[in-house]
Amino acid sequence: MSHRREFEIAFVGLKPGIHVFEYFIDNRFFANYGEQDFTNCSAKIKLHLEKNNGFMLLKFDVDGQVDVNCDRCGNILSLQLWDEFKVIVKMVEEPEVMNAQEEDPDVFYISKTESHIAVEDWIYEFINLSIPMQKMCAEDEMGGPQCNIEVLEKLRKMEEETGKDNNPVWKALDKFKNLE
Repeated sequence: MSHRREFEIAFVGLKPGIHVFEYFIDNRFFANYGEQDFTNCSAKIKLHLEKNNGFMLLKFDVDGQVDVNCDRCGNILSLQLWDEFKVIVKMVEEPEVMNAQEEDPDVFYISKTESHIAVEDWIYEFINLSIPMQKMCAEDEMGGPQCNIEVLEKLRKMEEETGKDNNPVWKALDKFKNLE
């Protein structure tokens, strides 16, 4: 089974109702997508496909873990992934036109003649969306065993130096603080 085929669902042979698919994702999955901002991905995707007449509801449950660099100290930080996403797939005559006009990112159109649906790109997108924008050690862990103490010390010194710089422009603006 090729990498791409593994993520194609032949929905045409499925009876109406809910069908469950599971995918185990590791670093090999991301090879086709280039370099990522994370490493050591170990994720489990549970896909609930609800087949109906003319449309399907896909619910992706993302669960797993990735290693990222802390935005504050630069050390490796393990993050837990957990999220769920829903996509409605509608079967229409002109899917290209409908997809171009659709404003809702959770609705996708395919041709009525299609027999398979590829979920690989959605899995890639949903794993990336499960990673928080700010990746930092928790406040109570700052300076702990996972943090890079040297970097934190340099950041503290830089903050002190910028605090000493008394720019007259900013000093004049101080009079507007705490005005109601």
